[in-house]
Amino acid sequence: MDMKKAMVCKVLLTTVLAVSLVGCKRSSSSNTSRGTGWDINSRDGGFQYNTDFKEQETAPGLVFVEGGTFTMGKVGDDVMHDWNNSPNQQHVQSFYMDETEVTNKMYTEYLDWIKRTYPPTEENFKGIYNGALPDTLVWRNRLGYNEVMTENYLRHPAYGEYPVVGVSWIQAVEFANWRTDRVNELYLEEEGYIARDAKIAVEAGETFNTDTYINAPTQTYGGNDSIISPQTTRRRVQTTASGDTINVYAGRETGIISPDYRLPTEAEWEYAALGLTELRNYNIYRGRKKYPWDGQYTRSGKRKVRGDQLANFKQGKGDYGGIAGWSDDGADITNAVKQYEPNDFGLYDMAGNVAEWVADVYRPIVDDEFNDFNYYRGNVYTKNSISEDGTVKIVTVDEIVYDTLPNGDVIARDLPGEIAQVPVDEDETYLRQNFDRSDNRNFRDGDKRSSRYYRDYDEFDDGRKTTASQTRKMYNSPKHNVEHVDSTGEMIREYDKSNKRTSLINDEVRVYKGGSWKDREYWLDPAQRRYFPQTMATDYIGFRCAMSRVGSKSKGRNKTKN
Repeated sequence: MDMKKAMVCKVLLTTVLAVSLVGCKRSSSSNTSRGTGWDINSRDGGFQYNTDFKEQETAPGLVFVEGGTFTMGKVGDDVMHDWNNSPNQQHVQSFYMDETEVTNKMYTEYLDWIKRTYPPTEENFKGIYNGALPDTLVWRNRLGYNEVMTENYLRHPAYGEYPVVGVSWIQAVEFANWRTDRVNELYLEEEGYIARDAKIAVEAGETFNTDTYINAPTQTYGGNDSIISPQTTRRRVQTTASGDTINVYAGRETGIISPDYRLPTEAEWEYAALGLTELRNYNIYRGRKKYPWDGQYTRSGKRKVRGDQLANFKQGKGDYGGIAGWSDDGADITNAVKQYEPNDFGLYDMAGNVAEWVADVYRPIVDDEFNDFNYYRGNVYTKNSISEDGTVKIVTVDEIVYDTLPNGDVIARDLPGEIAQVPVDEDETYLRQNFDRSDNRNFRDGDKRSSRYYRDYDEFDDGRKTTASQTRKMYNSPKHNVEHVDSTGEMIREYDKSNKRTSLINDEVRVYKGGSWKDREYWLDPAQRRYFPQTMATDYIGFRCAMSRVGSKSKGRNKTKN
């Protein structure tokens, strides 16, 4: 009896083990769901997911910046007594950043695309192209002759690899949006989701937009089915339960669509500029690094190039480049990118050449007490506009809305083919703990709850008072006004001549970082921060783009087991 029982137990144990092994083998398959046991990526339809994804591919022009902690702000004496960059400890997630500033050649490629896609000869498109043009008049000086730069700097090939200037913060953001769409368009073309050369074969106004493709792919390119459903051997299709064949469009699950190009946050820019990755000195880790390079001086100490300047900046009064034949920094105005050594992240010109726009709205104090992780001031949350039929609202050629900026420039709010955006409302904010409004630029600094001298009225020079809805906030800046047109069709510009204004700071001024070709050495410190109106441009502010990292903090460390 005992032998029989033993045999039965052995058989049962073997069966259980066999079943268990089968189950384990099935669960370990990358194309089998650990949640349901169902097949993933089956040819018969069902859930589609990129189970072979390893890690994010580095997009064109970018280099990887591994995140970490650092001391943000100025750690030395503040001889200017600005006190707007007090040191504080911050942590930045890994991200990607442009190797160099955006160049004239890169920006003129953008202008060429706009000119071909939205011909300015058509009245309805005229404002789109004009709104993207840099302000070449920034080179003019009332007591200086700079017409050669005014006429040639943007487009002449001699300046092709020089950083673009004359670009406002708003224009820089629009360039980043355009770049996102063009790169994702290329990726989808290479993977066979859209027709080859679709990017140059579209009609005016019928373009690719990343958000539109994700939310309403059949409306991309104006609904041109020959582009979004290419009849090729690589056509992406799926069979339904009834045997019908339907197109498969690339979603986020494919891993093909890249995160957005954007302006870096102030914390990201400063962290990237310091380039702490190869430095393990305790004092440097604690925030004693002064420049993007190692050392306390602007000249190289290497024997081969000893004495050479490590950045392009103003040496002193009337000295922008040194003596002819023995130039200190090799440039009088801006210089071509990659002319100076990169920092340890592989980033060029993080000090000098041109200062650079960052994403943040300027405030005198970085609110590190509230947030020390991916710090950023400037969040304005929006959502897709929904039509009456429940679908997303795509902007058409006839629905372009133009905004008149405070300086009188006119720009398109949304381009044709994009999804119209509206502020988030109570549907998203009700009983939330992490945010309660759409516009968070004033959070803890400028809104009613944080303003010390908040009043329910404002006074004009003649003693009149406004209504209660027009309130005085913490930053009492000038309020210039631009009307679209008067009775003759001309734009009306009104200047605020009040003598009661106390600040130039408002929600439309943005931070820019780094010294430029016309700045002294003091401004080369990555901790330095200044501000400028987001609608205006100069001959010394450029920009570079960044992109968020998805997945693991470090490259090559994604060890997730399926």
